[in-house]
Amino acid sequence: MSRPSHVPVLLDRVVALLAPALERPVATDTVMVDATLGLGGHSEAVLSRFDAVRVVGIDRDPEALRLASQRLAPFGDRFTAVHAVYDEIRDVLADLDLATVDGVLFDLGVSSMQLDVRERGFAYAEDAPLDMRMGSEGMTAADVLNTYDAAALTRVLRDYGEERFARKIAAAVVRERAKEPFTTSGRLVELLYAEIPAPARRTGGHPAKRTFQALRMEVNDELAVLRRAVPAAIEAISVGGRVVVESYHSLEDRLVKQAFVAASRLDVPEDLPFVPEGHEPALRLVTRGAEKATPEEIAQNPRAASVRLRAIERVTRGGVAA
Repeated sequence: MSRPSHVPVLLDRVVALLAPALERPVATDTVMVDATLGLGGHSEAVLSRFDAVRVVGIDRDPEALRLASQRLAPFGDRFTAVHAVYDEIRDVLADLDLATVDGVLFDLGVSSMQLDVRERGFAYAEDAPLDMRMGSEGMTAADVLNTYDAAALTRVLRDYGEERFARKIAAAVVRERAKEPFTTSGRLVELLYAEIPAPARRTGGHPAKRTFQALRMEVNDELAVLRRAVPAAIEAISVGGRVVVESYHSLEDRLVKQAFVAASRLDVPEDLPFVPEGHEPALRLVTRGAEKATPEEIAQNPRAASVRLRAIERVTRGGVAA
């Protein structure tokens, strides 16, 4: 099996955004939830910098949990690994007897480990089984390609991949699977090269990028999970706590933005000239819009090219997000 590598995106900036929530003096241990643990690069940086912080690392991928636990073993009981999907934050904290936490980090999308291990089927550069599951349960990418009708495939490719040729690709998939079911990525990549016109193939990166992204998001139900997870994370943070999110897709970033804006909105009429006591927003936006990676970071780590970084902080206990 091929070995994964791991270069955390915007590592220094993420740690800086979390720092005010993790450095403040508290009577009990400070806790951060790494809701998308992966290989643990962000968690390692937090544990190394903040001596009093305990990290709860959540991942649906058992292999990621195993490798991250090995990496973070030197930190002893300051690190706790939990096998779960990140929309289960409430249940995870309840099982650990944690009423609130001080920080929550989401680094969304496919992890370095999943991209780099060819057997997982996330990458289009090598022929591999069409799996794309972040865990070990549920349908695979092959199942989607071989069972969805043309309309459903078009929706997935258009909405999740923002693929201009979604209808054409979907029709070709339905036609070709009637001859033989899709099982490996190589055959799908060949189809995409055949169906996407040559001028379009020369712009916007690899012609398979959008289709593979769309299949991955469908297989793992990523937007629905995120829609539940962000409000749960906002609810979980204590006063002074922060939620930090790295998104890599416009739909993901839009969901995060909407949740953050809703949580930080004033609960008074817009034309009121002042904010009555007790009606101040319970949360405030830390970042102004979405922050992006610098050209220098993108040159060092190409996976940072599409990142959008947002953060929010709780300033009072009221106004919990729904």
